[in-house]
Amino acid sequence: MIDLKALRDNPEAVRASQRARGEDEAVVDALLSADERRRAAVARADALRGEQKAFGKQVGRAKGEEREALLARGKELSAGVKAAEAEQSAAEAELAELHRAIPNVVHPDAPEGGEDDYAVLKHVGTAREFDFEPRDHLDLGTRLGAIDMERGAKVSGSRFYFLTGVGARLELALLNMAVAQATAAGFELMITPTLVRPEIMAGTGFLGAHASEIYRLEADDLYLVGTSEVPLAGYHADEILDGEKRYAGWSSCYRREAGSYGKDTRGIIRVHQFNKVEMFSYVRPEDAEAEHAKLLAWEEEMLAKIEVPYRVIDTAAGDLGTSAARKFDCEAWIPTQRAYRELTSTSNCTTFQARRLNVRYRDENGKPQIAATLNGTLATTRWIVAILENHQQADGSVVVPRALRPFLGLDVLKPN
Repeated sequence: MIDLKALRDNPEAVRASQRARGEDEAVVDALLSADERRRAAVARADALRGEQKAFGKQVGRAKGEEREALLARGKELSAGVKAAEAEQSAAEAELAELHRAIPNVVHPDAPEGGEDDYAVLKHVGTAREFDFEPRDHLDLGTRLGAIDMERGAKVSGSRFYFLTGVGARLELALLNMAVAQATAAGFELMITPTLVRPEIMAGTGFLGAHASEIYRLEADDLYLVGTSEVPLAGYHADEILDGEKRYAGWSSCYRREAGSYGKDTRGIIRVHQFNKVEMFSYVRPEDAEAEHAKLLAWEEEMLAKIEVPYRVIDTAAGDLGTSAARKFDCEAWIPTQRAYRELTSTSNCTTFQARRLNVRYRDENGKPQIAATLNGTLATTRWIVAILENHQQADGSVVVPRALRPFLGLDVLKPN
C-alpha cells in the first residue's frame, strides 16, 4: 500500500503516478475522502467513549432519582458509542478497500506509457552474424535430446515440457551458477514454498490486475507462486528486522499465462511452469535506489557469464506491476526471432509490499519503521533459449559458455 501520510502531503504526486500508469486518478480523491471520513469517525468514537467514561463516574456518585436519570442517559450514550464504533468500522473498511486499490507510486524517472514505451538504457555485446541458417531453440533442444515438448503436452497439456538428459543438466548447471554468484555476494540461499496463503499473495500485490495469471487451489485456499518473490516477501511478515536482509530463492514457478493465447506457443519461452533463482532484498527506504542498482549489476554479471548480447530497458509506467515503483529488464538477443526477449527483471517496490505485510526495522532512535523491498531475477529456465540459439554451430552442436562449463562438466553439447 502507498503511504497515506505521503498521499495527504502530496496528492498530486499520486495523481500523476496514476496518469503515468494509464489508470483512473479519481480513486486518489476517493481515497482522500475515505481517509477524512475515517479520521472523523475515529474522533467521534473517541470523544463519545471519553464522555461515556466520565459519565460512568457521575453515575457511581449519584443516588435516587438522579441516578435513574443518569442511567437512562447512560443508555443513550452507550447506544451512541455503538453507532459511532459501527461508523468507524465501516469507514475503516472503505478506506482499506480503496487503499489496496491504488498501485505503488511510480518513480518520477520511469517512462510514461504502455508496454512499448520503454526506454533503452544501454546495449551490451553485438548480435552474432551466422554463416549458416540458425536453428531455433526447440529444434536445437530436440536434436540435443534436451527438450521434449510433445510428451510434455501429452502429460500436462500445452505449454508444458520435459527437460531431458543434457537439458535437465543444463538448467541445473545454470541455476547452480546463479546460486554460487548469489552466495558469494552475501545472499542467503532459500528453497521456498511454492504454495502460499491468500494474505501473502495479496500482500505482495499479485491479486490485483494480474490475479488471472495465478493458479489457485480453491479447496485448500492456497495459491501457486509465479516467483519466489512472494514467499520471500512473506518470510518476515509481522516482524521487526534487525538490519538489511538479502535472500536468493530457488523455486519452481507457475503462471497461467492468461491472455497470452497465440503468443510464443513454440518452445519454452512462455510456459506454465519453470524454475528460477530470485534475489530479494529488505533495506531501509533511503537505500532502496542504491540497492536497485546493485541488483541490476548482479543480473548483468550473470548475463556476462553466458556470453549473449543483451540490452537493458527502463520499463514504462503502464507496464509496471502493482507493487513496482520502477523496473529494469535485461533482454537477450534471440537470433531466430531477430528480437530481444526478457531474461531478467528487477523491481524496486519501495515500502509498498512491506506496508501490506507489516515488515519493519528499527531506526537510529529504536522506533519501528516500514522497510523497503526489492527483487531481481538471477537465472531462469528461459535462459536456455538464449544459450542454445546464440552458441549454436552449423552441425547442430552448442558451445557451452566458458563460465558455465565447471557447473555442467561439458564444453560442447552434441546432437544425439
